[in-house]
Amino acid sequence: MRFYDREQEIELLKNSELQANDNAMFTVVSGRRRIGKTSLILKSLEGKTFVYLFVARMSEAMLCQKFQTEIESALNLQIYGNVDNFNDLFEILMRESLTRHFTVVIDEIQNFYRINAAVFSHIQNIWDRYHRESKINLIVCGSVRSLMVKIFENQNEPLYGRATAKLMLKPFRPSVMKQILQDYNPTFTPDDLLAFYTITGGVAKYAELLIDYKCFTKNKMLDFVTKPDSYFITEGKDLTINEFSNDYDNYFSILQLISTGHSSQTQIDGVLQKNTGAYLNNLEKNYGLIEKSKPMFAKSGTRLTKYSIKDNFLRFWFRFIYPYQNLIESGQWKMLRTHIENNFNEFSGQALERYFRESLMETEQFTTIGNWWDKNSENEIDIIAVNEFEHTGTIAEVKRNAQKISLGLLKQKSERLPKEFSKYNFNFVGLSLNDM
Repeated sequence: MRFYDREQEIELLKNSELQANDNAMFTVVSGRRRIGKTSLILKSLEGKTFVYLFVARMSEAMLCQKFQTEIESALNLQIYGNVDNFNDLFEILMRESLTRHFTVVIDEIQNFYRINAAVFSHIQNIWDRYHRESKINLIVCGSVRSLMVKIFENQNEPLYGRATAKLMLKPFRPSVMKQILQDYNPTFTPDDLLAFYTITGGVAKYAELLIDYKCFTKNKMLDFVTKPDSYFITEGKDLTINEFSNDYDNYFSILQLISTGHSSQTQIDGVLQKNTGAYLNNLEKNYGLIEKSKPMFAKSGTRLTKYSIKDNFLRFWFRFIYPYQNLIESGQWKMLRTHIENNFNEFSGQALERYFRESLMETEQFTTIGNWWDKNSENEIDIIAVNEFEHTGTIAEVKRNAQKISLGLLKQKSERLPKEFSKYNFNFVGLSLNDM
């Protein structure tokens, strides 16, 4: 699959590289694994002088020997003797940058915590001593969210405040997902597009896998996910195990429940027979895996909150892969495939709502997009998008089947909205698969 999108991100990285000719730049690029951070960085540096250093989990001495070889080759920089610690290696790079401009990329920088946590203090010390006269363009990236937040946003950590730019890489937008499928399957159906969006969630690596294996239709995508050597079978655990480290059984149980529609803490506590408040707080604030939503314009202290898994792929994995390890271990792939097929339409309804919310936000016509429900959840509105500056908005009902949409009923529900909505001039629409 060819490189898609990221024009703004590439422009930001190119501007930083150019600025580093005069002033040292320290850019932090973060985002979940497989999102395309490394590809983005390397794309932005095409034709430039740079060295790429991946922080693998090995001894510091072995890692630095590998780095030394890569630095000497990429930067044509002779390093005498064997450097066995990153402190000395980084100082060599910073000294060299006093006389010439180049870029250093340190990928998965958070892995230094497992190798030698003191590295971050060494980087701070050396950066503070040299960066004012340096011409280095330093780019660091990482995919373990909790550690990246700790390293660069915790005031007690040595690298807090050192970054000159921060870039959070997000999944592909709906328009890009549509373009990718259009390029490789011009006759795609809305069902194909929804499956592509639901399974990959706009994550570059997942989209690339499906495209490279010519899985352009919903059926072929589900076939690929459920084959014995599928990349996706272990991916959910691989993604999250680094975040949770310990106690992942409880976190996995909570995520599985949320994926099946248990959206309140009361419901989750009831099933697990324990107070899960601390776990939910960690999942939301430390790990960034779930989001807590409330009805639009609800008071800050409202108890009308719902939890959902932010990442489409993880939502899919915890719904259809994680609970059925017995089928996977016994090789009953056909049964797993049939189960997903039988439940996919109902499951993908929430993904369809997300698709349209993101599509509406992509138009740049709205300041806030959310939904609304009353205290008994008897009246729910799928999408409310407002422009707070122009006092206009859109209220939408989302259904897979357009024939099941009733604008009359939607308008009746809107009459129950809080008074804060009265200042907006709304139009009412129905959104279905046909509108993708």
